Amino acid sequence: MLHIFKEGKKGGPVFVLLHGTGGTEHDLIPLAEMLNSDYSILSIRGNVQEGGMNRYFKRHGEGQYDMEDLEFRGKELLNFIKESADKYDFNTEDAIPVGFSNGSNIAINIMLREESDIKKALLFAPLYPVDLSGNNKDLSGAEVFLSLGKGDPIVPEDESEKVVEIFKERGADVRHTWVNGHSLPQEVAMEARDWLNK
Repeated sequence: MLHIFKEGKKGGPVFVLLHGTGGTEHDLIPLAEMLNSDYSILSIRGNVQEGGMNRYFKRHGEGQYDMEDLEFRGKELLNFIKESADKYDFNTEDAIPVGFSNGSNIAINIMLREESDIKKALLFAPLYPVDLSGNNKDLSGAEVFLSLGKGDPIVPEDESEKVVEIFKERGADVRHTWVNGHSLPQEVAMEARDWLNK
C-alpha cells in the first residue's frame, strides 16, 4: 500500500494515520506531529477509488458499506501494518490508529478483529453501522478517544452514540467529545493531545 514512514523515538509508539474519503497519506501528518512529535508515523493511503477519491473500502452509498469489501480491506490493512512492523522494526501493540471519517471506520474494523493487538486509538468523525452481534472481541485494557459531530450531515447522532457503545460494551476505556458537524477543529486536536499525553 502507498505510505509514508517517519521514524520517531526508537521503541516508542507509532501513529497509523488513516485519512478521510478523498484524502492522501499526507493529510494527517501535521496532526500527528502536533499530538506527539516523538512518535513514529506510518501514514497509509486507501487502496480503493470512489469517483477518483481515495478510500479504505467500498460502499453502496452514504452509510451503506460493502460488507464483503470491508472484511477484505480490514484484513489487508491489518496485514500491511504487521508487515510494516517487521520492515520498520516496531511492535504492532505500539501502533496507534489516528483516523478521520473513512479512516476511523476502517480503524474500528481492524481493532475488532481477534488477531489485532492494537490497544489505543484516536478516531475523529467515525461511523460504523455494522451488525456486530457475532463479535465478542475483548477490548478491556484498550483506550479510545472519540470525536463525534453534533449536526453532522454524514453521521446521525444516534450512530455516533453507537460507536461509543461498541467500545464500552467490549470493556475499552472511552473518552468522547462532541464538535460541530463532520470536522476536526483545532480545539479537539488539542483535547486529543492532552488525553494522549496524560
